Amino acid sequence: MPRPARGNRQHSRRRPLRTWAARAGMLLACLAAVWATATVMAPTRADAHPLSTTAILLDATPDRVTGEVELPIDRLAIALDQPLTAATVARPAKLEELRRYVLSHTSAADQNGARWTVTAGGGRVENIDGVDHLVFDLVLQPPNGTAHDFQLSYDAIVHHLLSHQIIVLLRPHGSDSYTTVGVLDWQRHTIGVPAAGATPEQGFAAAVHLGVRHIAEGADHLLFLIMLLLPAPLLAHHGRWVSADNLRRSCWRVVHVVTAFAVGHSITLALAALGYISAPTRVVESLIALSILVSGVHAIRPLVPGGEAWIAAGFGLMHGLAFAALLGGLDLGHGSLIVELLGFNLGIELTQLMVVALLMPSLLVLSGTHIYPAARLTTAGIGIVLAAAWLAERTTLIASNPLNHVSDALIAHPFVVAGTVAVTAAVSWAIPGLRVGRAAESLGPPEV
Repeated sequence: MPRPARGNRQHSRRRPLRTWAARAGMLLACLAAVWATATVMAPTRADAHPLSTTAILLDATPDRVTGEVELPIDRLAIALDQPLTAATVARPAKLEELRRYVLSHTSAADQNGARWTVTAGGGRVENIDGVDHLVFDLVLQPPNGTAHDFQLSYDAIVHHLLSHQIIVLLRPHGSDSYTTVGVLDWQRHTIGVPAAGATPEQGFAAAVHLGVRHIAEGADHLLFLIMLLLPAPLLAHHGRWVSADNLRRSCWRVVHVVTAFAVGHSITLALAALGYISAPTRVVESLIALSILVSGVHAIRPLVPGGEAWIAAGFGLMHGLAFAALLGGLDLGHGSLIVELLGFNLGIELTQLMVVALLMPSLLVLSGTHIYPAARLTTAGIGIVLAAAWLAERTTLIASNPLNHVSDALIAHPFVVAGTVAVTAAVSWAIPGLRVGRAAESLGPPEV
């Protein structure tokens, strides 16, 4: 057999080197972005929480419960459909209007239904991690003058903004640190608050729930995961995506992508939550929007052939910083922080696995049909548009995101979306003319 030409041998050697160089470059770029945000750009305040999250911090005393509620002004503006800014909410008339609004959406009662007296005052604007928040002081007075376990009801903002979350924390009497009581959202408006503070088991369960809800109702994190999964059943061939040669390889690619993302975000989640690194929330959220945009482009045309796992790991580092913002700045004790860090990460992983389990079988079936190129391009295009809108909002290029209602609708009906994809896959596979032929399956038909 004749030996291959020298030029061909050099080309075959250089191609893997170029591929590995591209993968390493992508990962190094992500690491550089994380390093820049985590070390150069220091946060303006330590007790940060994400842009879309309200925090209710309660302090239990023997005869009452005091605390404060921190509302992000940009989320408040969307919920009330008003052009609110730090300057406008500080005006006495508007401040009083918003105080009454918060008070009308806050209540407390005993376990037997006896209502507590709730007052709100001291309205002020505070910049928390680069985001303006409206802060009101709360006083919850029990009817018998003795503070004990009670039910807290609160639905400000979430009654209009489905993606919003409220983290409830309590600092028991005599304690120096808060424990997480739980999370309120558009489906859950009432939560039991133990006056003695949450036990480690309750804190762990609350953290798992927080991790689940953070992904399940975090349109940006979900969309990023979907963008990564879109090309997972395919192979990169000459700058295009083609159908994979077998199901086993496709499944392994999915495992690699999900594992790489989990490893990436777990590293920065742990480091940031424990206080070793920190980054401004708005910068991190902007980088997350950018990661969705890049992943959407990659789903259309392979930017790093065979490097989906590298992209997932690199951008996972950025997403971990956002995850940590929910825990790292809540003034939790060290023991509580470790327990809740583990629970939060577990909740994230469980939700990601559920998303993969719901969508990936349908995507694998669809990838064996002729409609998958159009479906992939359409989904990636939608992801790019939503990511661009988020990026513009989070970099303050626009005051509010005009596409928030689109992501909210998807969050409100996740099983409808998954069911629609499953039905589409089943119908497409049931029509023989839409299936990719055997020869094409083994060789991989060129796709767009």
